[in-house]
Amino acid sequence: MPYTAKDYSKLTDMEGFSETLLKNHFTLYQGYVTNTNKVLDTLDAMLKDGKTETPEFAELKRRLGWEFNGMRLHEYYFENLGGKGAINKDGDLARKIAADFGSYEAWEKDFKAVGTMRGIGWAVLYQDITNGKLINFWINEHDVSHPAGCNLVLIMDVFEHAFMIDYGLKRADYIETFFKNINWDIARARLK
Repeated sequence: MPYTAKDYSKLTDMEGFSETLLKNHFTLYQGYVTNTNKVLDTLDAMLKDGKTETPEFAELKRRLGWEFNGMRLHEYYFENLGGKGAINKDGDLARKIAADFGSYEAWEKDFKAVGTMRGIGWAVLYQDITNGKLINFWINEHDVSHPAGCNLVLIMDVFEHAFMIDYGLKRADYIETFFKNINWDIARARLK
């Protein structure tokens, strides 16, 4: 069953994100969905044709991680946007963040620092499912650096396509806008 791009058009009224930026971002995401399906179809045909020993099969298997994670990470990103309020400081997510980082403010400072690091990628709050600890990670590429055994709680896209149309090189301004639009209920629901 092929993957279908989800409709995130409800986000086009978010404060600080232009419709142009979001529509471009949605188109990029739709490309990941399309390419995931193409790669899976080609790999299936190669399997049926007995071509699993070829370099082309190996390269497509490697490419699948890029396309699939590009699709899925954008879904997580868009889904944790659209909020209009600050985190509930008395809620379970805020309490967990404060317990693991010393305070919500310390976590936010660390997460924003991850997001402003030089390079392209993702800033992600993960929860280690073995001990429940929350950890901020930098994910360099879609298919590289994901911590094994961790659950994604909150994700911020810091590839240039996520902010340059509206913010140019001012990534920190984009991050401030991202924080104004976090849907904390979605992030809280991801907590295990």
